[in-house]
Amino acid sequence: MRRALLLLAALFFAGACLAQAIQPLPFRDHAEEVRFQKLSAQLRCPMCQNETLADSNAPIAHDLRMKIFELMQAGKSDDEIKAYLVERYSKFVLYQPPVEPGTWLLWFGPGVLLIAGATVVWIQVRRRSRMAADTALPPADSEDDW
Repeated sequence: MRRALLLLAALFFAGACLAQAIQPLPFRDHAEEVRFQKLSAQLRCPMCQNETLADSNAPIAHDLRMKIFELMQAGKSDDEIKAYLVERYSKFVLYQPPVEPGTWLLWFGPGVLLIAGATVVWIQVRRRSRMAADTALPPADSEDDW
């Protein structure tokens, strides 16, 4: 019984350790808080690679959120904050990279592959329907009608 209670307490406290709360920041007003949330949702965590800064619990994400907050308090615009982070972490930090020659494959590659696949399927269907039409025999005209 004692072991069961000890195990239950350990599981309870392990769950409490995993649920880390994000430290509240002293925003001036609600508009500034919304701006911070939008900006942190547009930036990628350099460590997690597929999470926004807003969603990540990584230590670097926490540091970057604090840096964003500091830059906002210093009066920097969203574009200046993004430029600051891109300068240090490359364009990878942007969750939606800009459309430019270096990112054309990223933006247009899936559409090109979809069109190419649809073209291949269309060609194969037409080729098979032609082959079926060429090999089809005319119905035998027998005079036996059942």
